[in-house]
Amino acid sequence: MTNQKKKILAISGSTRKNSSNFKILEFISKNINKEFEVEIFEDLENIPHFNPDLDTENPPEAVTQFRNKINVAAGVVICTPEYVFSLPGSLKNALEWCVSTTVFSSKKVGLITASASGEKGHEQLGLIMTTIEAGFTDQTQLLIQGIRGKLGTDGTITDEKTLHNLVAFIRNFEEEIEELN
Repeated sequence: MTNQKKKILAISGSTRKNSSNFKILEFISKNINKEFEVEIFEDLENIPHFNPDLDTENPPEAVTQFRNKINVAAGVVICTPEYVFSLPGSLKNALEWCVSTTVFSSKKVGLITASASGEKGHEQLGLIMTTIEAGFTDQTQLLIQGIRGKLGTDGTITDEKTLHNLVAFIRNFEEEIEELN
């Protein structure tokens, strides 16, 4: 009997290197139960613009690799900023490549929006994930407003309430995945 770790795919909606969203995903990877292995996906900018004509028979290799990472993961965490009251275009684009598939169908996901405000972006992320049939609950969603004032330059969570909410999010996400077994 093998004791293989469950894979979690963590997707940052920001393409900025060392963004607040990336730092939150790093925090999750360091604080999640050791039975999980977290891979932070940082290649959103390499996924080509969505084109339904390319999606039917032979999608681009970057898209196939992205879908495969989602497919083999026990769960997916998305942490995104809000841009102009919406999702970043690169994240929405990547999710659009998944609409014609079932890679997110019943997949356990955690949704975090960490931004200045984030309400509209978080709402849109939830709507998109519902549309592609991802499995999430109120307990596996988190809106972190004013994120820049809640992180130290080294990525530490400096706000106690945010730290508490993030740890609770991690535990709830772990429980959702454990229910699969």
